[in-house]
Amino acid sequence: MPARRTAVSVAALLLAVPVLAGCAGGSPTQDPVPLSLGTSPLANPDGTRPGLAPITSDADLRAASALIAKLKTAPAGPRTGYDRDQFGPAWTDNVDGVPLAHNNCDTRDDLLARDGSSVQRKAGSSCVVTGMSIYDPYTGRTVHWTKQQATSIQIDHVMPLSYDWQMGAAKWDKGKRLQIANDPLNLIPADGSQNASKGDSGPASWLPANEAVRCSYAVRFAQVALKYQLPVTAADKKSMVRLCGG
Repeated sequence: MPARRTAVSVAALLLAVPVLAGCAGGSPTQDPVPLSLGTSPLANPDGTRPGLAPITSDADLRAASALIAKLKTAPAGPRTGYDRDQFGPAWTDNVDGVPLAHNNCDTRDDLLARDGSSVQRKAGSSCVVTGMSIYDPYTGRTVHWTKQQATSIQIDHVMPLSYDWQMGAAKWDKGKRLQIANDPLNLIPADGSQNASKGDSGPASWLPANEAVRCSYAVRFAQVALKYQLPVTAADKKSMVRLCGG
């Protein structure tokens, strides 16, 4: 029993990360030492585990290349008719067929809780995240975040919704579009400026600033495309292959 108490005490100390230190100003505090690199996308095929860890071993790079090789390619279609509303209300919990749905928390809060550490919630709520520490894989930095700086951490659609629209989602029914917009496999909390600079670009045009996760990002992009049976452009597939050493 004493050994168990010691282990619990050590675990508590490891988890006692100060969430709000340095957050009184207008910008979130950043720490160069990451809390956690998260999970390799190869070990996270449904997107329910946090983060986006680098892919580094030769075996995993081969597995990444093999997955990307399965992608079909096609030219991008027109953006005509695209609107964010075509993919349903933002961050709705009312979606069938994806993890974390129908749990009475909106998708954004689900993703912050998935990837955050030392998560704080609004008084009286089991859902609304108001503070946390979070490792941003796109910049490679840990951010101590509060809801007052909400836009500093945004939820990125790895495969952008406009891209989905141009590659085939324009022909889908509303239910399937609702799924891809709220599927945790397609969602990563990341630096707001990185998300803004990405727009609706594919991997040939935009990549995370953190070079260590670029292959992982390509794999996650491929996982989403394969799950939803969407092609990517030839240029994007070529870039993705290159990123994983192909």
